[in-house]
Amino acid sequence: MQKKSIELKSSNFTLLVLYLNNQNIDLINESLYKKTQECPKFFKNAPIIINVSRLCSTVDWKKIQDTISSHGFFVVGVSGCQDNILKKNIIDSGLPVLSERKKKKYNFVTNLCINPIKNEKKAINNKVEKTHIIDIPVRSGQKIYAKHADLIVVNNVSAGAELVADGNIHIYGIVRGRVLAGANGDSSRKIFCTGLFAELVSISGEYWLSDQIPSEFFGKSAQIYLKNKFLTINSLS
Repeated sequence: MQKKSIELKSSNFTLLVLYLNNQNIDLINESLYKKTQECPKFFKNAPIIINVSRLCSTVDWKKIQDTISSHGFFVVGVSGCQDNILKKNIIDSGLPVLSERKKKKYNFVTNLCINPIKNEKKAINNKVEKTHIIDIPVRSGQKIYAKHADLIVVNNVSAGAELVADGNIHIYGIVRGRVLAGANGDSSRKIFCTGLFAELVSISGEYWLSDQIPSEFFGKSAQIYLKNKFLTINSLS
């Protein structure tokens, strides 16, 4: 049987979402510069969605788009647009306007975050059904997603690799990539690892970049979880 030349399938990607609470170009430019300097390699050429729910039709959309792109981001779409004139300007610029299931308020830049599409009611009902076990090294560029499941990696995770799970994530090895647990919005999930050098860790959308992880835990065994909606880290030893 001849294979089809193309296929369209649904998938799951983890994308940065930039929430703009201000349309002042200079402020946006300054804030993005400060943010990207925290971890230049992580943000370089990163695909990003821009949330414009707080912008109006009078904004200079092209200038905002160019400003964000100038900091190394690759804009793939726009969400939260309620203004028809602004929506037309966005579409005319060649970007799609994406719909969202749920509205949520975020502060500019401090919540430029890994934003799994989350539904809190579903997160409560989606119990972890099974555990995915990976016993080979996870190489740079690889992404592993454990849907409705815990993820256990019994090996090392290279820089540039990504582990995503709706449940908990356990890494029995050195981790240098990105680790995102509770991807469906379950804030009770945790990350456990025996050699912490991660580029990014996230629980239910709350995240730390490498330079935000307390230095005393680098290279050590640790568990990471949310406490009162804030990331917390403890030693496992």
